[in-house]
Amino acid sequence: MAKIWVEAYGCSASFADSEMITGLVVNGGHVLAENPADSDLNVIVTCSVKDATANKMVHRIKQLKRKPLIVAGCLPKTETTTVEKFSPKASLLGPNSLGKTLEIIDSTLKGQRRIEIEDSDISKVGLPKVRLNPAIGIVEIASGCMSECTFCQTKLSKGELQSFRTGDIVRQVRQEIADGCSEVWLTSTDNGCYGFDIGTDLPSLINAVSEIERNFMIRVGMMNPMYMPRIRDQLSKSFESPKVFKFLHIPVQSGSNKVLKEMRRGHTSEIFRGTNELFRRRFERFTVSTDIIVGFPTETEEDFEQTLRLIQETQPDIINLSRYSARPGTKAASMDQVDVSTVMQRSKTVFDMASSISYKRNQEWIGWKGEVLFDESADGTTKGRNYAYKPVMVDSRVEIGQRVMVEITGATKHGLYGHVMS
Repeated sequence: MAKIWVEAYGCSASFADSEMITGLVVNGGHVLAENPADSDLNVIVTCSVKDATANKMVHRIKQLKRKPLIVAGCLPKTETTTVEKFSPKASLLGPNSLGKTLEIIDSTLKGQRRIEIEDSDISKVGLPKVRLNPAIGIVEIASGCMSECTFCQTKLSKGELQSFRTGDIVRQVRQEIADGCSEVWLTSTDNGCYGFDIGTDLPSLINAVSEIERNFMIRVGMMNPMYMPRIRDQLSKSFESPKVFKFLHIPVQSGSNKVLKEMRRGHTSEIFRGTNELFRRRFERFTVSTDIIVGFPTETEEDFEQTLRLIQETQPDIINLSRYSARPGTKAASMDQVDVSTVMQRSKTVFDMASSISYKRNQEWIGWKGEVLFDESADGTTKGRNYAYKPVMVDSRVEIGQRVMVEITGATKHGLYGHVMS
């Protein structure tokens, strides 16, 4: 029996992986360390989506390698030499090799470095887990994707789309709810193409999960716009379920169709506009989240202006902003890069615009009264979500998992504030 420390970074799928690694650790007879200084072995589940993130991973690996170390997640698969450069003794565990967790722990504890980065265990449904948040069940519905984006390492890490069976996912969701979760996240590399490889689709999955006869909410994770024409109408119907948060994360990345083509995104700005319009027309209040990359190698000033126009026209509630950074192994890394000062300037322009839009759209909720599901506790305060997945902070102590009637009295660009009505 050993004391194991596990920490994770990146997307919700990465955190789901860390929950399963932790579950396998506990089921395997080990115990969880309270901190890395108290451990016999450290595990870090990494992300490599951006330069800044990869640099953070390297810094953390340097700190954790004082103990026997396993580097898991995307970084060991996409940048093996980088990990080996800074921690040559670390064992490596790929995102689709979680079934090897206990074997690699045993080897590493014995001082034997082991590498398991090949795709040996694609399906992750049904693996034991220790949840990071007892109120939220993170359920991976697929691995890999169908995209060929020129700037992204995810395909290099997770490979082609491998959708998990609907029945297995529904059983996993039932288990999450039976274990006390009041909220379920359906997540993957790209939810939009779920099921295309097994003869089904995302709307059908959402309908199947919604039919579970328990009181819980569903957050549908990121989906790329390129699949919207194929599933958009049925998707909007599936969102009519009162169990589904009225929230859509569709990363457009650029308002320029020229740049989108060079990114190999597979969609146009018009597809994003149409999807945004459909969901906001169909539902009285709807939260749209998107991603924007500024400074892609071929982005001209006119391309950037088109992105600004798209943002102004569609008014996304949330914009996840990234400055382009060349990632090893991607096609865009070999293109001529935009001047750093130009990228910084464009980033500030989008940031200011996004902040203004978020503040304005959140202000529109002041005076709203309704039910809020409280799902997160940090720094002595409890945060909840209303039906449109807007974050809500209140002036009273509320237990995690509770649903409470709240009146919204204030707003910032980050969320809503209110008081408990009952």
